[in-house]
Amino acid sequence: MTIPEILMKAASFVAIIFLGYGLRRGGFFKEEDFYVLAKIVLKITLPAAIVYNFSNMEINVSMLAICLFGLLGGVIYIAAAWVLNRGKPREKRAFDVLNLSGYNIGNFTMPFVQGFLGPLGFAATSLFDSGNAIVCLGGAYSMANLALGGGKKRSPWDLIKPLIRSVPFDAYVIMTVLTLCHIRLPQIAVSFAETIAGANAFAALLMVGVGFKLKLDKENLSSIGRILGLRYGIGLVLAVVWYRFAPFDLEVRQAFALLAFAPIASAAPAFTGDLKLDVGLSSVINSLSVVISVILITVTLLLIL
Repeated sequence: MTIPEILMKAASFVAIIFLGYGLRRGGFFKEEDFYVLAKIVLKITLPAAIVYNFSNMEINVSMLAICLFGLLGGVIYIAAAWVLNRGKPREKRAFDVLNLSGYNIGNFTMPFVQGFLGPLGFAATSLFDSGNAIVCLGGAYSMANLALGGGKKRSPWDLIKPLIRSVPFDAYVIMTVLTLCHIRLPQIAVSFAETIAGANAFAALLMVGVGFKLKLDKENLSSIGRILGLRYGIGLVLAVVWYRFAPFDLEVRQAFALLAFAPIASAAPAFTGDLKLDVGLSSVINSLSVVISVILITVTLLLIL
């Protein structure tokens, strides 16, 4: 793919995000419509994309190690937040644990992978997200709650339940097992999934635009700069290390490079609010991470394709 082609396609993705934002600002979408779009993406189009892409490729047992990369990526950020906030107010440590860790893959990064990489890159991204889900759907919340010194106690079931209820995670697991066992879905099911999957990139990016919020407060600029600087500083190191040294095929390593620059997990503001921390600041950081990720992923594509 040539540089103009990469820039053109990346620009079209960005344009869809701006379209969603502009339509919300213009009154076409209401704020609550974000949640409707999120349900469509997470429960319909993304699972269909997973089914279709897994149906067109072969994976082996060794590729399951990719799940560990998704888990490790989140753990690194949690550990960094924990260590760097040693001796500081527990609320600050808990906030950083939630708002540094986890990757927004299904809603944001997956469309880029769909658009620029093949089925192998998509499968690698799906497996990576399976490990990432453990962090962003429960692990980071539990560690943040621990940092606060108690409050809501979490049982192992509290960590497992969100995963089981996640339709994309269930689709990842089911399709991984079927593919490993060389069991193929009926062609009519694959064709049906293909039709729906074609809408995933548009729906996911439109949703990102509809949900975009940006209200900068001068008092919080230092916190915003600190968290985003740490997030993407570590992301840069992971991107280089994973791309150059991960023991996988080139397309898998290309997917890793993109995933390292994925935005902060979209669930972070919700969990932040649940722990009675600064949800407004969390929302701003989350939205800014989308802007930064668009730029960094586009630059990364220019370098690796």
